[in-house]
Amino acid sequence: MKQIKDLLHGPALPAGFVPDVLTGKAGKLRLQIVALGDVGMTMLLGLSLLGGEEISEMGIFDLSRENLARLEMEFNQFRYPMDEKKFPRVFPITEEELFDCDVFIFCASAGVPPLGTKGDVRMLQLEKNSRIIAHYGALAKSRNYKGLVCVVSDPVDPLAKEFLKTSSLSISQIRGYGLGVMNARARYVADHEERFFGYLTSGRAFGPHGEGLVLANSIVDYDDELSRELTKKVTEMNLKVRELGFKPYLAPAISSAALSILLTVRGEWHYSSIYLGDEEGGAFLGIRNRLTKDGSQFEEIELPPELFARIRKSYEELRSLN
Repeated sequence: MKQIKDLLHGPALPAGFVPDVLTGKAGKLRLQIVALGDVGMTMLLGLSLLGGEEISEMGIFDLSRENLARLEMEFNQFRYPMDEKKFPRVFPITEEELFDCDVFIFCASAGVPPLGTKGDVRMLQLEKNSRIIAHYGALAKSRNYKGLVCVVSDPVDPLAKEFLKTSSLSISQIRGYGLGVMNARARYVADHEERFFGYLTSGRAFGPHGEGLVLANSIVDYDDELSRELTKKVTEMNLKVRELGFKPYLAPAISSAALSILLTVRGEWHYSSIYLGDEEGGAFLGIRNRLTKDGSQFEEIELPPELFARIRKSYEELRSLN
């Protein structure tokens, strides 16, 4: 039997600097978000409605000034009818102000492939989005940024690695958010098909948001054939939404981004990508984990050989992208 730590081809990096957001020293948090398209705006909505206990204010930056003005007006009109309980304040910022915060969230993209595009649409965005995130990585480096970085844009795992390379930040500061919705989709399938019901109580998700995803029907009663079938169903689920004529951004924006980011800053278990391996040859891999004052903590569960082999393959494929 193997564990996730056995994937490492070299010594794991030390935890390094841990932002105050993870130690309870920061108080209520200031978040800054770059790009407010479909995903960014939906995520902003989730954070606004659900994050009032953790978040005091959210700065937003987008190329469209009209979009920023609209969101400032709309979101600051969220009010209970007779209650003074406040939602986080939303306000426009400049690019120079992006790293004056506790949590920086990257939602920028060169463009989502149009409906009807074949193949893994997430990987089609890698080259252009890598150039965009490298710009913000360099900006974070110039500002000596000390907060948390959340990468939401596709493909999250190699983009998180690109930010790490260009920013020189600690590995504890950077996370990718794409796996949460794959777990949510697996649970959706399990809700509707009894043979996958075990996933609801003991299933797990590993790997990237898209091709290379690894789902385990159960970590206590693993069935390789059933798990691969579940993985195929979940991997193709976004295509079913596209076939209906819509871009599948609602569930990712909430399950992968808003909910998972809130769980991160609360120090609770969630799905996100964390860095595994040595400084040059490692990769960000999506797993169930939590962020503590000592750095990232992931589950040290015994993995069946078939499951470990699938996760190792996914990890090596992610390493090859960097």
